[in-house]
Amino acid sequence: MHTDLDKPLGGWRRRFYTVIFESDTVAGRRFDQVLIGLILISVGAVILDSMESVRARFGPELDMFEWLFTAAFTVEYLLRLACTNRPLKYALSFYGLIDLLSVLPSYLALIDPNALYFLDVRILRLMRIFRVFKLTGYVSEYTTLGLALLASRRKILVFTSFVLMVALLMATAMYVIEGPQNGFTSIPTAMYWAITTMTTVGFGDITPKTDLGRLISALVMLLGWSVLAVPTGIVTAELTARQSRKEGPASGQTTHARRCVHCLTEGHLDAARHCWHCGAPLPSDSV
Repeated sequence: MHTDLDKPLGGWRRRFYTVIFESDTVAGRRFDQVLIGLILISVGAVILDSMESVRARFGPELDMFEWLFTAAFTVEYLLRLACTNRPLKYALSFYGLIDLLSVLPSYLALIDPNALYFLDVRILRLMRIFRVFKLTGYVSEYTTLGLALLASRRKILVFTSFVLMVALLMATAMYVIEGPQNGFTSIPTAMYWAITTMTTVGFGDITPKTDLGRLISALVMLLGWSVLAVPTGIVTAELTARQSRKEGPASGQTTHARRCVHCLTEGHLDAARHCWHCGAPLPSDSV
């Protein structure tokens, strides 16, 4: 997130900063919308270039378009560095690194042509759509989900280890029962079968042939339901508990759309003095 410390005081750098970094202006909004359109078109061109029939017919045109996109994104990246007071901070930020990676493969392709296909990283720049179309409200929901996953990590880790132990036992049993003649050539191969069966993927490249092996397969399939259900239940329970904590204690405290001016997280208690996400002080009138 950019602050006033990054914004130039005046001149052409201030004007470019307003257009490039501030999407709450008309010019900034249009700039980002055009940028998103170019990103989508350039990613589509890379995808088409990977198709042999299209490449054989439109190869030179696709190369020309790719270098035009590369030139445009390179100029945009240099302008972002030029119009901010702290270019190194932007260059090392998440979006700065993504912007660099979106143009670097084209220049690396001069050395190794296969590097050109890494241009699909440009699709990550579409994360700017959350800023452009004012969908920042979804970011708080993503934050809540991430915190719930983080809080549930130990339970999920314990459950995952249990599932892996069961898969290892089933794989060993299938290796003994079915044997190499039926495709279970080793315990790691049988482990691969157990995981694909337990996760209900079922590639079918390795299948049991004996009645006992099919019985074990049926048990593994039934166990696969819990593999999907239990982690979902753990995270859902954590989300519910987190929502209950946000609604306040029985003393009557409630939450409103109090927003942290630093990380824009909402849903703070009326009596809260600091943001529960980043710890920054909350203004008394942050609604």
